[in-house]
Amino acid sequence: MMMLPAAGITRFVDRGQGCPAPSATCGNREGNSVVDIKRNPTRAVKIGNLTIGAGNPIAVQSMTATKTTDIVATIALVRLLEDAGADVVRIAVDSRKDAEALAPIRKATRANLSVDLQENYRLAEIVAPHVDKLRYNPGHLYHHERQKSWQDKVRWLADIAARHDCAVRVGVNCGSVDPAIKDKFPHEDSISPMIASAIEHCEFLDSIGFTRYCVSLKDSDPDKVVEVNQRFASLRPDVPLHLGVTEAGLPPHGIIKTRIAFEQLIGRGIGDTVRVSLTVPNDRKGEEIAVGREIIRDIYAGRVRSVVDFNRNGLNIISCPSCSRVENEAFVNLAENIREMTQYAAEHKITIAVMGCRVNGPGETDDADLGLWCGPQYVNLKRGPESLGALTYDEILPRLKAELDALIAARSASSA
Repeated sequence: MMMLPAAGITRFVDRGQGCPAPSATCGNREGNSVVDIKRNPTRAVKIGNLTIGAGNPIAVQSMTATKTTDIVATIALVRLLEDAGADVVRIAVDSRKDAEALAPIRKATRANLSVDLQENYRLAEIVAPHVDKLRYNPGHLYHHERQKSWQDKVRWLADIAARHDCAVRVGVNCGSVDPAIKDKFPHEDSISPMIASAIEHCEFLDSIGFTRYCVSLKDSDPDKVVEVNQRFASLRPDVPLHLGVTEAGLPPHGIIKTRIAFEQLIGRGIGDTVRVSLTVPNDRKGEEIAVGREIIRDIYAGRVRSVVDFNRNGLNIISCPSCSRVENEAFVNLAENIREMTQYAAEHKITIAVMGCRVNGPGETDDADLGLWCGPQYVNLKRGPESLGALTYDEILPRLKAELDALIAARSASSA
């Protein structure tokens, strides 16, 4: 048993028990806290029948992984997540057909629904009447109507959200930062551009009188997730934060990575809503909710282990959570097979990234030593930012092993 970091903690009592009675004041939906945590003084943001921020209990959410146009399957997964205790369920919308599917989905559930607008912000007009929150990525706004300023696009999004009683999440991801901001910072500094982008959008939303928003700043490295959120929270302690380690990967490692980040942040009073992003099949998506609640409960009970060094000097496999953007469900099995195949390289400090789609895949594999992003028929293999070509799902494992062996040999020769 280990104490949380001192910052933000005023009392620690390990009674070896859970939290038996509900208590909103401690910020823990699971019950009374044995650790007093001074929450950041964030403002309240209403999402459907839920309110985050302002000391309200930390909300736990997840995301559907079915094709949104498969309305029956998507409704079934929304209900599975709702039954698992999800406070918010996010659905990805990548096309007009996806957007139009939101109407019957909304009629079939009372869950608080959030929509991920992906690369086409204009779809907000179609989906907003049927959801409770709109999520946009500042780094994706330039994909459409490039002649129009991002300010005009955000002003339009805020107006749509206000008219349809929706909250907004400004979602900044490490692999898709606005190029105009990223170019202003040194290549090795991946955190400052994320913060600059988030602050810029917060200031603009405030300036037009729209304050019903929260922010997320995500990376696949738990250390970076901690740093970027701490730095942002020091600049804008009033803005509710959604926490998550993007592409946390397969259990149990994905759970450990997420736990490390959440313990350091929630233990300091940072975080109003969370997502545990695990690479699991659709019928196991409820595990994301269960794990998220368990981590929060453990933090408030003082059961933490964030001083553990999560194999910083060994093999690191990151993989994204299965979601509706995944174009071939074989991606999940591929990630499992890669973990098994690479066990012989466990002592080598090498990062392999396995992404399930074309949206985040190309950018979020750039910083990995070896990256894979999966399409319907082919897996695109990369060495750092360099493309090595597209291989079938049957061909990819032997080729990946050859590249891994070559990388190990080159590094061994260099160190020798």
